[in-house]
Amino acid sequence: MRFTSEQRLDDDLLEREFTLGEIPGILWTPASASASAPAPLILLGHPPLGLHRMYPRLVARARHSAAEGFATATIELPGSGDRPRWPAVDQARADMRRALEAGEPVSDEIVDALVLPLVDKAVPEWQAALDALLALPGIGGPVGYSGGVISIGIRLAVVEPRIVAAGFFAGSFVPRAMFEEARRVTIPLHVLLQWDDEGNDRQAALDLFDAFGSKEKSLHANMGGHTGVPQFAGDAAAQFFTRHLK
Repeated sequence: MRFTSEQRLDDDLLEREFTLGEIPGILWTPASASASAPAPLILLGHPPLGLHRMYPRLVARARHSAAEGFATATIELPGSGDRPRWPAVDQARADMRRALEAGEPVSDEIVDALVLPLVDKAVPEWQAALDALLALPGIGGPVGYSGGVISIGIRLAVVEPRIVAAGFFAGSFVPRAMFEEARRVTIPLHVLLQWDDEGNDRQAALDLFDAFGSKEKSLHANMGGHTGVPQFAGDAAAQFFTRHLK
């Protein structure tokens, strides 16, 4: 891991951009974090829209988490932002967009082509980032995962024992194969669902929640579309991570 920039934000939050190989990322740490009192870490997932485009929302989440004493970090997803384009996934994304614009159902083949390669490539990158982050002074476990592509979160919850709690946003297409993996998830879950999400199959989201094998799982459904998540939903998620990471 190589840090490429550093700045202290106005609320005394340290922001450092880094690269891990050729993967860009950002780490935010609260002023209270130190080698003697390391901060628990939350990995901030995000949709494949690029870190620059997602930055305002990511830094807002980082500030909210820092107020609770958490460090947060994120990395650029494969094929997004300044990373090399991924033609196969770009084609699947275009096929999905065409289906949605035509008012047609998005086929399982399109969903698989769009999501499964992303999961297979992104999850080992998140694990490599976690290795590097936990080696830094001022960063410690336990670790949580929050938001982003829910299928990536599912795979991480299954294969990464250092992640002890996860907050998912049920707002993306999920391949059928991921439902089987969901049954193997056992960590505590906090799942957010926008009831009128225009790009999400509500029943599929409910079926996925039912499939999770966790003994502690809660579903928080709010009225409104994909971008209409209420402010208090973030407060509830913060309470969830405080309960499980501190």
